[in-house]
Amino acid sequence: MASASASKYNSHSLENESIKKVSQDGVSQDVSETVPRLPGELLITEKEVIYICPFNGPIKGRVYITNYRLYLRSLETDSALILDVPLGVISRIEKMGGATSRGENSYGLDITCKDLRNLRFALKQEGHSRRDMFEILVKHAFPLAHNLPLFAFVNEEKFNVDGWTVYNPVEEYRRQGLPNHHWRISFINKCYELCETYPALLVVPYRTSDDDLRRIATFRSRNRLPVLSWIHPENKMVIMRCSQPLVGMSGKRNKDDEKYLDVIRETNKQTSKLMIYDARPSVNAVANKATGGGYESDDAYQNSELSFLDIHNIHVMRESLKKVKDIVYPNIEESHWLSSLESTHWLEHIKLVLTGAIQVADQVSSGKSSVLVHCSDGWDRTAQLTSLAMLMLDSFYRTIEGFEILVQKEWISFGHKFASFPTAFEFNEGFLITVLDHLYSCRFGTFLFNCDSARERQKLTERTVSLWSLINSNKDKFKNPFYTKEINRVLYPVASMRHLELWVNYYIRWNPRVKQQQPNPVEQRYMELLALRDDYIKRLEELQLANSAKLADAPASTSSSSQMVPHVQTHF
Repeated sequence: MASASASKYNSHSLENESIKKVSQDGVSQDVSETVPRLPGELLITEKEVIYICPFNGPIKGRVYITNYRLYLRSLETDSALILDVPLGVISRIEKMGGATSRGENSYGLDITCKDLRNLRFALKQEGHSRRDMFEILVKHAFPLAHNLPLFAFVNEEKFNVDGWTVYNPVEEYRRQGLPNHHWRISFINKCYELCETYPALLVVPYRTSDDDLRRIATFRSRNRLPVLSWIHPENKMVIMRCSQPLVGMSGKRNKDDEKYLDVIRETNKQTSKLMIYDARPSVNAVANKATGGGYESDDAYQNSELSFLDIHNIHVMRESLKKVKDIVYPNIEESHWLSSLESTHWLEHIKLVLTGAIQVADQVSSGKSSVLVHCSDGWDRTAQLTSLAMLMLDSFYRTIEGFEILVQKEWISFGHKFASFPTAFEFNEGFLITVLDHLYSCRFGTFLFNCDSARERQKLTERTVSLWSLINSNKDKFKNPFYTKEINRVLYPVASMRHLELWVNYYIRWNPRVKQQQPNPVEQRYMELLALRDDYIKRLEELQLANSAKLADAPASTSSSSQMVPHVQTHF
């Protein structure tokens, strides 16, 4: 593995060479037009189309379809339009119009994307041009359904940093001061036999044996038993995560699970209660009893306090996001913007998640008690709450590397079906947008599959490139120039509706009027000043080197030396 993967990370990414086209006999050939490409990216077909631009009307262009992207370049002299859409972003492809369609540009394809875009292409009705493009797009946008590899497995990009080495769970827990005399690292799940969707390494109470863990896991949904996510460096309160208990309609109990939560509480003698935050609305938690789930009742867990956070499930969130898409793309109705945004309930959902995370962070930071967080299966809402609370509590996670570790740890390793503080975070908005875009792109292996066990079976670290390789090879691009490093400062965002805003530069970025507002002029000016400072420092160093050379050649006299030293001033 070392020799095979090491060669992948010793060069730069090649992204702007002419693209290669695969002819019918399988031979690659250069296309004269320069189209961005990645190593391993091959052109499948190209075709003249009419792009129905929602902002500027029909535009004649040439579309290129590769095994990674759909790329459109305008052929009109008065338009410089370019579309660059990774095929992994496509969620649906539909045919538009029929053989009898007579309206202008009424026959073609309608493509729905996961990044809030819809793309419409009109094609000629003769020569099966639509059928050919439809079949190629379907085949390569949904490769697994056609026995084709995801692009991540054929991507041959090379970086000078191996992003797969960013997260080492032993090193991360050691950074937190673990193991200690209350907490141990267990390898009971090293073959993913205890819980298939958990990582191989788990941190659990020192007093709890592996046999105890096996019995406890049977009483938690999908065997996702309570394990440690984070420990406070001073008061030693902890954040635990798990899934719902399997109480059912009959109100089943499990003495091992009840004792285990007591052991977690007793690892810190400063508190008499363990705080349990159930992310769900209480009515949903009660309803889950009908399917074998449930929640921790007061009589069974007497030394615990349960609080429901009223965060809705993924289905409600998806419907809300769909409504956001409807109001931001393609056009924004200015006169009804606030009422339209309110009708999506999106900011309400964000507020509830933020409020819950603040409660978790405050409970731990203030030393009131340790915290256990879960929802139904312990991934979507649970990861939102634990990772946000850890961002607030631990300044390390607000650095570029720390955030990467947080994503790897709380979202990727623990399984997942996949606000602004201007000086507190080392990374900028572009960093977050890059992470979100590559969540779907299939360019990297980072977000493929649902859990570590599936990733190990597919040997992702050997066969694919990590997104963190791209980011860490060009960190300056993703740095926040206003970042001020602070140790152990807790952030408490204001989770009030009047302080929440829609993330315009993500949700409305495809609107050309919004794109004209970028970049942030203050940030841009600050970057210019930093560049100017660096230039002055470089010039100063050059003058000092030149002066040192002159001094070395000059007679060794104090007077002559002092006369040769220039007085250099800079603005910094």
